[in-house]
Amino acid sequence: MRTGLAGKTAVITGASRGIGKAIAAAFASEGANVVLASRRQESLDAVAAELAGKYPEVGVLARAAHAGEPEEAAACIDAAVQRFGAIDVLVNNAGTNPFFGPLVDIEPAAAAKTVQVNQFAVVLWTRLAWKAGMAQRGGTVINMASIGGMLTEPGLGYYNATKAAVIHLTRQLAVELAPGVRVNAIAPGVVRTQLARALWENNEQRLAEHLPLRRIGEPEDIADAAVFLAGDASRWMTGQTLVVDGGATVRPSFG
Repeated sequence: MRTGLAGKTAVITGASRGIGKAIAAAFASEGANVVLASRRQESLDAVAAELAGKYPEVGVLARAAHAGEPEEAAACIDAAVQRFGAIDVLVNNAGTNPFFGPLVDIEPAAAAKTVQVNQFAVVLWTRLAWKAGMAQRGGTVINMASIGGMLTEPGLGYYNATKAAVIHLTRQLAVELAPGVRVNAIAPGVVRTQLARALWENNEQRLAEHLPLRRIGEPEDIADAAVFLAGDASRWMTGQTLVVDGGATVRPSFG
């Protein structure tokens, strides 16, 4: 696959573990410099040390930043440009889900936090990357959605609503930032991550049996899709949401 990522610089939010960490590793393996963003500096430093040891030919920068806080996000983008000169790829991967239950029971604070991290942060970081040079140089943006944004599901209604918003924001940004910047999204199914632990822990076998591909996802499954969307092989794609779910959304209805 032609990736064209060698020598480019990618900023990944939520990069300290799970899908974000796997995407950073996949980009580094393709020769891209990676900027790791997440809330806790110590966790980022551990990932940065691991990647620098495995891929010494690329640059790695770890910068703590809360995805939904404008000043912290701006400082991270500024640090990335100062270190590497430009940002070529932005991955809006950070996510949170502080509430599980019926929509009518959600408290305002939990609702606001979910929107801030899952939805507003997509616009915030894209805006910052655009103004930091993507507007002139071009680039690619990848937003992390979810198949939950396409479905209804007990207990996850508000989280899923923010992911539906990410899918729409991806389409809107693709139109607004074209032709220089491509914007696409990935909609994972259940992946073996800390955020999704409540869905798969103690339930993995039953979940796998209901999937056509008979297993839940691994972070690397999503990282490979991100490499495709960031690279040259997807050069005529924008505004699309790539579903990577083991077949979850094509299961037959059992009534």
